[in-house]
Amino acid sequence: MQYQFSNRISSLQPSVIREILKFTADPNVIAFAGGNPSAQAFPVTKVADITADILKNDPITALQYSVTEGYTPLRDKLKDLMRTRYQVGTDDDDLIIVSGAQQGVDLTTKCLCNEGDTVICESPTFIGSLNSFRSYNVNLVGVEMEDDGIHVGKLEQALKENPNTKFLYLIPNFQNPSGITMSLEKRKAVYALAKQYGVMILEDNPYGDLRYSGEDIPSIKSMDTDGIVIYCGSFSKILSPGLRVGFVVANKQPLSKIIVAKQVADVHTSILSQLISYKFLTECDLDEHFDKLREIYRAKCQLMLSQMDAQFEGKVTYTRPEGGLFIWCTLPAGSDMMQFCKDAVLQNVAVVPGNAFTMREDDPTTSFRMNFSTPSDENIIKGVEILGKLIKERF
Repeated sequence: MQYQFSNRISSLQPSVIREILKFTADPNVIAFAGGNPSAQAFPVTKVADITADILKNDPITALQYSVTEGYTPLRDKLKDLMRTRYQVGTDDDDLIIVSGAQQGVDLTTKCLCNEGDTVICESPTFIGSLNSFRSYNVNLVGVEMEDDGIHVGKLEQALKENPNTKFLYLIPNFQNPSGITMSLEKRKAVYALAKQYGVMILEDNPYGDLRYSGEDIPSIKSMDTDGIVIYCGSFSKILSPGLRVGFVVANKQPLSKIIVAKQVADVHTSILSQLISYKFLTECDLDEHFDKLREIYRAKCQLMLSQMDAQFEGKVTYTRPEGGLFIWCTLPAGSDMMQFCKDAVLQNVAVVPGNAFTMREDDPTTSFRMNFSTPSDENIIKGVEILGKLIKERF
């Protein structure tokens, strides 16, 4: 049979990261390509105890259908937490539980964009969101990054040139893939531009609690007095990605449409996962837990950076993130980045080619992404040494 797919799906290609991750099934491959939390970061015993207690004392709630908006005690707890800890949320806002922040991004795009509308992104940016945007046949416009976040002047130029822009997609904290954090001044400037040009902001913040150096910076949503910021949060990096629990905070009017879109998509997020997340928030010392996560990632990031400093001999530039899970590396101008990544895999080290994170695969880049959260310390040392030898041979 000749299969014909929808226009929305036929042009989509498999994630470059997922394709590269196939190589990591080989135990001999050192995986710097993923973005998984460290195995040390999972509170396995606590989650096991919570789950056993739920299934013993409240099994029907855990196994029955639930409401689309999410488990009410979890929503209430998150709304209170977001207001008191992060100054996010007003009386005009509400919160919905979604199946990971990725679903929040997808539902927002579904609700705001028609085919041909423009979405402006940082360039580079997260491939999962890019593929979601592509599935709705939007016009993707990338704006280059500076050391302190998106280039504000070029962002305004992009807004002028694309009057059909529906929203800006931003990852202000420890951005994926660059590791860059947007400065407070730029957050204020971006918000002012969005207000001036009448566009929404989709603020994706999966890494915000993983700051291990520097000072916290208020989210863009905390500045939102006009109801133009949609905020996506997630339990994936602070508890477990396998639970698939995220949340969206937004003005009640756009959120009402996101709720309808979620009803169509999956009825509701796994209620057992929501119950586990709720009990974790209410029964655990969050500050102690976050401190543990930060120490894990601080040590692993510092280890990778120190090895890169020693092995790369200044031939490759790279970011020095204040949090999150990623380091963005750039080869010398004119380098064949794709060939370098292929050579690395042949040497049993997997990194992600930079064009996985650009608006189009043929956009020129000599950069690649490295992850330090997933590999063991031993493999960080070994893998960076292998990359260092490749760099010395080629540059």
